[in-house]
Amino acid sequence: GELENVNPKAFVLMIGTNNTGHRQDDPEQTAEGIKLILELLQDRKPDAKILLLSVFPRDEKPDGKLRLINNGINERIKGFADGDKVQWLDVSPVFLNEEGILPKEIMPDFLHPQVAGYEMWAKAIESKIAALTKTAEVK
Repeated sequence: GELENVNPKAFVLMIGTNNTGHRQDDPEQTAEGIKLILELLQDRKPDAKILLLSVFPRDEKPDGKLRLINNGINERIKGFADGDKVQWLDVSPVFLNEEGILPKEIMPDFLHPQVAGYEMWAKAIESKIAALTKTAEVK
């Protein structure tokens, strides 16, 4: 019932990393779940735009097991964007340094952002959200 009494111009969908943690679900399985949620949002709120974010990087180093799982999810879900109703935004690079390392100053536990990480995230999505909601107003 969460969608019944709201009429958003846009959704920001950041989803999937909980499937990576202790469960370490197969990226294909997680991507299928994300696809179902996208379909539900589009069915219930067909006029709303959706900004689908990449699953944030996990693990400190690029070859970390959890990072590789999230990369696999991202490779699959970016194809769900249609360039119109569903927009894709890969925010992972904003958190990583030049070597692909996830700094502890950004995410001390390599999962949850600190203040600097939240600021980087906000800056990365701000213009995209503005563009989505602007096009929603025009129609």
